[in-house]
Amino acid sequence: MGGRVAIVTGGASGIGAAVARKLGSLDICVAVVDIDGVGAAMTAERIGPAAFVVEVDVTDEAGVRAAVEKVLERQGGVDILVNSAGVAGQSAPAVELPDGEWERVLAVNLNGAYYMCRAVLPHMVKRGWGRIVNIASIAAKEGNPNAAPYSASKAGLVGLTKSLAKEVATLGVLVNAVTPAVIETPLLGQVTQAHLDYMVSRIPMGRVGQPEEVAALVAWLCSDECTFSTGAVFDISGGRATY
Repeated sequence: MGGRVAIVTGGASGIGAAVARKLGSLDICVAVVDIDGVGAAMTAERIGPAAFVVEVDVTDEAGVRAAVEKVLERQGGVDILVNSAGVAGQSAPAVELPDGEWERVLAVNLNGAYYMCRAVLPHMVKRGWGRIVNIASIAAKEGNPNAAPYSASKAGLVGLTKSLAKEVATLGVLVNAVTPAVIETPLLGQVTQAHLDYMVSRIPMGRVGQPEEVAALVAWLCSDECTFSTGAVFDISGGRATY
C-alpha cells in the first residue's frame, strides 16, 4: 500500500484519527481532513512528514471540492477515501428535538460523505483504482431510540454506499461501509449516560470497542487484499449485530 494517497475525514480525533494513524503506518500519505485544524495537526504530527492537514467543513460542498483539489495539487491523485466525520446529535425523543437538529446531523453525517465521494470518484475512476470506506453505525441497522437523526443519517450512509458501489463496480473502485457499535471516542461526550448505558447493554461482549479495532478493519478494506467486496456492510459490534 506504500505510495498511495488517502483522505480521512474526521481525522482530528476518534475513529478518524485512528484510521489516519493506521494508514500512515502502512506508508500511505494521509490528508487529515477536519474542521478542527488544531486536532488534525496533532494527528498529522503523530503520523509523520507524509501526513498533512486540510481544514474544511464537510457540510460545505464548495469547500469540499476545494479541499480535494488541494490534495490533488499536492499529491497528484487520491487513492483512498475514508469518511469518518460525524456528530452524535442530541439524545432525546424525536418529538422533543429542537428545530434544525435533524438537518444539522444529516448535514455532517450524510451530506458531508456524499460531497466527499462525489469529489473524489472521478479521479479514482480515471486511474482505475480506488477504495472508499464510509463509517456508518450499528444504529443504521437497528435504529437507536432517542437518536433518530443519527440513526437515519447512518442508514442513509449505508444506502449511499450500496448505490455508489454498484455505479463503479466494474471500474476498479470499491465502496464499502463499516458499522461499529459503541466505540470509545470523544463522540460519546455528546450523548447522555443513560443513552450510553443502553447501547453498551446491547453488546454481548459487554464492553465498548476501541478506535484501533475499527482502524484495522478499515485498513484491510482499503488494501489490495480486498478485491471482491463492494457495496458491503462490515459489522464491528462485539456481537450486537444480528444480520
